[in-house]
Amino acid sequence: MNEAQISEIIALAWDDETAFDAIERQFGLPEGEVIKLMRRHMKPSSFRMWRKRVSGRKTKHETRRKPSD
Repeated sequence: MNEAQISEIIALAWDDETAFDAIERQFGLPEGEVIKLMRRHMKPSSFRMWRKRVSGRKTKHETRRKPSD
C-alpha cells in the first residue's frame, strides 16, 4: 500500500459519512485493519480523538444506518 492510498484511507476514515464497509469494499481493509492503520499513521492524541468520535457512530456502519426514504 502506497502513501497516497494510506492518505486516502485516513481521509475516508475521518469522514463521518463514509462507512467502514465502504472503505473495505474500496481497499479490502476491514474495520480492525483501518483502526490499526490509523493508530500507526496518526499522532496518539489525534488517534484518541478520532476513536472517540467514531466509536458507536451509526454512520460508520452501513448495517446500522436507517434506510433512506
